[in-house]
Amino acid sequence: MSDKPKIVAGLTLFLALVAFPVWYTLGGESEVAAPELEYPSDADVCVEDTEYMTANHMDLLNQWRNAVVREGRREYVAASGERYVMSLTGTCLDCHTSRDEFCTRCHDYANVEPKCWDCHVDPGETE
Repeated sequence: MSDKPKIVAGLTLFLALVAFPVWYTLGGESEVAAPELEYPSDADVCVEDTEYMTANHMDLLNQWRNAVVREGRREYVAASGERYVMSLTGTCLDCHTSRDEFCTRCHDYANVEPKCWDCHVDPGETE
């Protein structure tokens, strides 16, 4: 007896299983549009420029956390030379007043769960 049909069937099944994620992705959902964010209307500039903040805000906030908590520094000097208090609720949320309309939209889109709110209280939140 020849095992050739069993081998061919096994290889075919293996290749189908391995290729399934690729075909599923190609034929699946269309790309989801990035969320429309509500930027502050009363603020002219952010701590840094918009492109930098979009790509690096999480790193900046981590640097701020480390500087404030571990080193006791509370002042941030931006690339523009402007000085800011390193504070999520006191600086960022002064302009970006709605966590749901600004922060949550992007984080849901990117499927990330920031740990900011484990310690910080959203000023718009009531307990």
